[in-house]
Amino acid sequence: MKKIITIIGARPQIIKSSAISRAIITKYSSEIEEKIVHTGQHYDENMSEIFFDEMSIPYPNYNLNVGSGSHGVQTAKMIEGLEEIYLKEKPDAILVYGDTNSTIAGALAAVKIHIPVIHVEAGLRSFNKAMPEEVNRIACDHMSSLLFSPTNTGLINLKKEGFNLELTSKASANTPRVFQCGDIMFDNSLHFSSISDEKSKILEQMGLNQNEYILTTIHRDSNTDIAENLENIFKALVEISNLSGLSIVFPIHPRTRNKMKEQLSVDLFAEIESNDKFRMIDPAGFLDIIALEKNAKLIVTDSGGLQKEAYFFKKPCVILRPQTEWVEIVNNGNAILADADYHRIIDAFLQLNLKTDFTFPAFYGDGAAAEFICEKIIELI
Repeated sequence: MKKIITIIGARPQIIKSSAISRAIITKYSSEIEEKIVHTGQHYDENMSEIFFDEMSIPYPNYNLNVGSGSHGVQTAKMIEGLEEIYLKEKPDAILVYGDTNSTIAGALAAVKIHIPVIHVEAGLRSFNKAMPEEVNRIACDHMSSLLFSPTNTGLINLKKEGFNLELTSKASANTPRVFQCGDIMFDNSLHFSSISDEKSKILEQMGLNQNEYILTTIHRDSNTDIAENLENIFKALVEISNLSGLSIVFPIHPRTRNKMKEQLSVDLFAEIESNDKFRMIDPAGFLDIIALEKNAKLIVTDSGGLQKEAYFFKKPCVILRPQTEWVEIVNNGNAILADADYHRIIDAFLQLNLKTDFTFPAFYGDGAAAEFICEKIIELI
């Protein structure tokens, strides 16, 4: 029996973790024991517990409740709390997802006391170290014993950084094993799509019709904390709505709502508030988000997760970032990088709205990534 500790801290990690927790419970419960630690990086009842409840994810065994703070303060609190848990639980490995402060803290606390690190979503690169996430993911990869890349691009990135893809030994920090496994969020999208069809009532509640709205999310500091960027994005969304007649459905994080009030010009904020085409709603649960994604005409987002989910549900996507780690969808013409540039956002929408020859190669695997990961943990840790 392998004992692993899974580290989660941000809402996307809660969702990602459900795929592997589900695989352990249904297929590997006699071979893997999982303990879950929530760092508390993002935690409130509306935005975290709804995911545990509606997705039947096991509740955390521990919650560090670190809350918000600077990168240094937040990460330091996590490392201190996680090391104490590791020493108590004595796991065979810890498992981290993605590129948050919870990810880097989980990995650093483990590798310092010689506990193997398993990194899911390894090898992703935006090649922009001004993004804290880029620093986190690179550092985590180089501390890990088992690295699981969702894409072939990630595998190539790791090879360029010196990882030996031909090793056959057990996994360790000195002999890290690297695999392309597909994307666990594709696993989740397949699993929860039919459940969303049954349970989500958000379209009926909001009076929305298929392909008559744009789904938008904005949360990155580089957009919300720079007044010019936020102004450009919302001016573009207003113009797109006027040009197309489409509504803008915007599940909005409380922090982004506050930034809108602080950063937007008085006239633009008033225009958005009075515009019945703008449908700002509280953060939605995952089943509702899936329903909104599946039925949108197009998605406009700065979220890495929504970029991929747009692709999973065959929706074009305007990306409000200068780079993306999901380069496949851009190179294949399913998404366009527009940053926070007013004209580029509008041009990207117009291009994607007119495009009809979309293709959807299997960049992200076959929907069985979680099972692959579990089997490699059993075999190599």
